[in-house]
Amino acid sequence: MERSMPESGQKTTQGHITERAPEAIGTTAVRRTGLLVTLVLGGLTALPPLSMDMYLPALPEVTGALNAPAATVQLTLTACLAGMALGQLVVGPMSDKWGRRRPLLIGMIVYVLATAVCALAPTAEMLIGFRLLQGLAGAAGIVIARAVVRDLYDGVEMARFFSTLMLISGVAPIIAPLIGGQILRITDWRGVFHVLTVIGILLTLVVWRFLAETLPPERRHEGGVGQALCTMKGLLADRVFAGYMLTGGLAFAALFAYISASPFVVQEIYGASPQTFSLLFGLNSIGLVAVGQINGKLLVGRVSLDKALGWGLGTILVSSLALLLMTSGVFGEVGLVPVAAGLFVLMSAMGLAMPNTNAQALMRTPHAAGSASALLGTTSFLVGAVASPLGGIAGEHTAVPMAVVQLTCAVLALTCFLGLCRPWQTARTSAGATGPAA
Repeated sequence: MERSMPESGQKTTQGHITERAPEAIGTTAVRRTGLLVTLVLGGLTALPPLSMDMYLPALPEVTGALNAPAATVQLTLTACLAGMALGQLVVGPMSDKWGRRRPLLIGMIVYVLATAVCALAPTAEMLIGFRLLQGLAGAAGIVIARAVVRDLYDGVEMARFFSTLMLISGVAPIIAPLIGGQILRITDWRGVFHVLTVIGILLTLVVWRFLAETLPPERRHEGGVGQALCTMKGLLADRVFAGYMLTGGLAFAALFAYISASPFVVQEIYGASPQTFSLLFGLNSIGLVAVGQINGKLLVGRVSLDKALGWGLGTILVSSLALLLMTSGVFGEVGLVPVAAGLFVLMSAMGLAMPNTNAQALMRTPHAAGSASALLGTTSFLVGAVASPLGGIAGEHTAVPMAVVQLTCAVLALTCFLGLCRPWQTARTSAGATGPAA
């Protein structure tokens, strides 16, 4: 099955949507509030990195406060990440059946309650359990934000909107550790969860007040778990959708390998201070956001999405190979600057890879945007969760494993893109929807 069935009122060519009937959209009023919708959806996609990264500076303090070993406290991060991955599989199909607002509001309310309990947790085990619930509930924002974008936009507009979302959500990893550090200056680690609780309450109120329903009743799915599993099975049987899903997941895994290993690489191996690490981390995030904006503002509409995606994957491959050569000593002893430059290029190229894989995958699935978004998100988080610990498998004194993981992910991502998506077969038809293939 290589073609997803379009909804009524759409025409497709080899799975690429070229027209969308006005009656199929039914969201003109929502689209007119474009800036507000962008801010709301950006807040929803920024909440997960805030939940993860604001907490990072507090890890050593949690270890002492709860009298738990570091490995146990690390599980609070793993639990939240696993919850975000698995929660999307539940919330995505729910949103296809009941609409976007109801599952989103339920998820946000549960997120607020779970986060508040985290702030009161007396033991590490209880903290792990409610971090898992926090991740499960927080997944609603990730998966439904993507589904709402699919409801509202198509083709070039959708790719541009994803790039705009990256501008908002990309700021979160930059400021989250800084916010967490400032919170710890005036209170203890529990204060981080108090702040996240307040953020969750405010975002829930904004969603309730300003985000209208974007999936009309006539486009919703009937049926229960069986129907949802059948829908997901059909999506996975679509070779091209599966190709974009795996390509995006593997690229995301290279990003996760960087996030998990870079504190040790930059500080332990190259002797940089925490302030220098924070500066480099921020610069890399800015690079990702900037390239995402170049993709959305300059490339989309002028260059085919597959072409831009191919450039991004090729750059990730070359930069990860350069990092492996540098960290393995092929060029002799190299300092922090060349390695930091390689990481900057790799991170920046994610601004081409991630929005375009999402756009291309979701363009094939107008009939099941929630389920498709769930599969995209779950794959990325699960593959990322596997890649993260592999970056430090040889200890804290070598950066070679990080570079090996990144290069392996880049090779596999490019292989999936070329072998499953086969962009040359649809270059001519995609040009009609996204601009001339350069």
